[in-house]
Amino acid sequence: MEEPLLIERKDFIQLYRKLYGFLRREWTLEKTCLLKSIVSDSLRTQEGVFDKAALRDLIHRMKTAAITIDEIGLKQHTICAVLLFQPIQKEVYSLRETKKFFGNEVEGILRGLLKVNEFSDKKTAVESENYIRLLLSMAEDIRVVFIMIARHLALMREARNGQQAERLELSVMSAYLYAPLAHRLGLYSIKSELEDLSLKYTDRDMYDYIATKLNETKREREKYIEEFIHPVKERLDKTDLKYDIKGRTKSIYSINNKLKKQKIPFEDIYDLFAIRVILDAPLDEEKAQCWQVYSIITDMYQPNPKRLKDWLAIPKSNGYESLHITVMGPGSRWVEVQIRTRRMDEIAERGLAAHWKYKGIKGESTLDEWLSSLRESLENKDADIQEKLGDFKLDLYDEEIFVFTPKGDLFKLPKGATVLDFAFAIHSKLGASCVSGRVNGKNVPIKYVLKSGDQVAINTSSHQSPNQDWLSFVVTSKARTKIRQLLKEEAAKQVDIAKETFSRRMKNRKIDMDDSILMQLIKKLKYKTVTDFYADIAVDKLDINWVIDRYLELENKESEQRDFAANVSAENFVVRPGSVVEQAQDELVIDEHLTGIDYKLAKCCNPIFGDDIFGFVSSQGIKIHRTNCPNAHDLFSRFGYRVIKARWSGKTGSSNYATILRIIGNDQINIVSNLMSIISKEDGVQLRSISIDSNDGLFQGNITVMLANTSMLEQLMKKLKSVKGVKSVTRLN
Repeated sequence: MEEPLLIERKDFIQLYRKLYGFLRREWTLEKTCLLKSIVSDSLRTQEGVFDKAALRDLIHRMKTAAITIDEIGLKQHTICAVLLFQPIQKEVYSLRETKKFFGNEVEGILRGLLKVNEFSDKKTAVESENYIRLLLSMAEDIRVVFIMIARHLALMREARNGQQAERLELSVMSAYLYAPLAHRLGLYSIKSELEDLSLKYTDRDMYDYIATKLNETKREREKYIEEFIHPVKERLDKTDLKYDIKGRTKSIYSINNKLKKQKIPFEDIYDLFAIRVILDAPLDEEKAQCWQVYSIITDMYQPNPKRLKDWLAIPKSNGYESLHITVMGPGSRWVEVQIRTRRMDEIAERGLAAHWKYKGIKGESTLDEWLSSLRESLENKDADIQEKLGDFKLDLYDEEIFVFTPKGDLFKLPKGATVLDFAFAIHSKLGASCVSGRVNGKNVPIKYVLKSGDQVAINTSSHQSPNQDWLSFVVTSKARTKIRQLLKEEAAKQVDIAKETFSRRMKNRKIDMDDSILMQLIKKLKYKTVTDFYADIAVDKLDINWVIDRYLELENKESEQRDFAANVSAENFVVRPGSVVEQAQDELVIDEHLTGIDYKLAKCCNPIFGDDIFGFVSSQGIKIHRTNCPNAHDLFSRFGYRVIKARWSGKTGSSNYATILRIIGNDQINIVSNLMSIISKEDGVQLRSISIDSNDGLFQGNITVMLANTSMLEQLMKKLKSVKGVKSVTRLN
């Protein structure tokens, strides 16, 4: 086996040649050599000793740079910024010198990367205000976002040799931030790879199962694709069109989603692939040629009109242009066909970055609009972190509709957007005073859900003001952010009035208010903030006189305790029985080092000692889930900021855990009693419940057992599988 340093040097040489060649396409030899010299200097310590850690970091950054070239399509300025990051960080080189020799663009990207690094290296970034600052830093220059996505993809690829805890953390970030970001920016290949790797690291069994099945059906799939494509090619060859046609298999992650949602076996999934036709067409003939291919294919195969998706007339906001049709292929199987030009395909693969090749770096206004909306949402100081992150997530995966003003101006909104969303999209003041709308000439309420092609006018009233109910039906982050802001402004006024009223009542009863006692009372009444306390007084949820009576009771109790403490000397103090509880050693460590924390084992996946696990902060406290829990991806992608690390301590569990086994087999004489016999003879295994059904010579059932760890479980399953007639033994959830 080669030494790690030798492998690293091989990687370095290969990447160096690639990047050097790329830079020399546009740069002078002098400029390229200067960059090489700066990077070389950063590989040595101040004492001049070669720094192995710096080489590893540089190789990682070079891999990031290679991804930005090959899979995103960024230019020399971005690659230069990625390579200069380490020298700038180690102060081998300065930002001022960067600006002088490499220009404003490189210096601007580096500033963004330094800001991002300041927050992203902190372990609590996803759980704190730092996360918001991280997102805002990324939003300053979109190339910083592309670099961060490329860096995360490089980390995910390298994580195959890392620790499970590291892979879980990266998978959570993939599901929660980077895959949605890649989707939003049109980087579909990167999005799919991040999702596939996340599944591989969190549920390896399911990943391997689907990969094996895809491999087994590859020959059959290729045969069907050829059967579908052959007559299409014959027709296309009779035209003057220049084209490529190929089949593309769905990602493992999307197949897994289909299996879970539809609850069907792999063999019942028919749309495992899509056919793609890519045309070499002049810019002014692109749409006409795409529709010509559409006409040829739908003449040959019956189309499904409900599945037609036209992103040629109005592209998606991430730049995606294509024509999608679903037709009935040979053997009565539905097949999706994607028709696009070479330019459109490049944008589909490389997202918004590819637009710069055609329109220049400032040419994508829809991206600027999205970033402005993102900043507005994240900079809202009145919203808490969960609200901000919820809005951020909302804007990432949206499907779009297109609606018009009475003058014919076009607005893109997420699917499910209402009249009120449309009003806020035009202007915040218009949204705040909106009372109804006119859609295609008919009056509709503000919660009316719009459809593509609707023409919308807004009716307003000076007496209208936002209410809490509005948040239940708006879907755009701009509307939600503004409504919350207006509601909080109104609530703040009410809170000030409540404070003043409470203070006046206390004075009327000749009571001097002690802030520390008031804070104790607020805590005792289970209020998280003082504002929440006064807000309930404002809406008469709390009676002021009742609160003052509770305050006086607490004040008297405090006074009695002070008097008692003054009269008891230290030598007479006795520890009461039960005041000190010896804590048993905890079997579970949360967030690297915390023990003794209350937690519950999630019932959706029943983790046991030895499983790969993570913690999830829910409203009922911390719940422990298996990393391959059916709900894991949903928790990662929607609530990544609530996921915390968790691991078992020690080598074997000292507690008993419940787990459910699903057993299927031939209904033979004594087979159930044989199974029971094996369970009863296993040391440390207790049978808790059994449920068996028999039908047409087959039996299937669930057996719940109590045991200490995964090793005992694997041993038990192995023995149960060896019983004659048993076809399969699997662990449920």
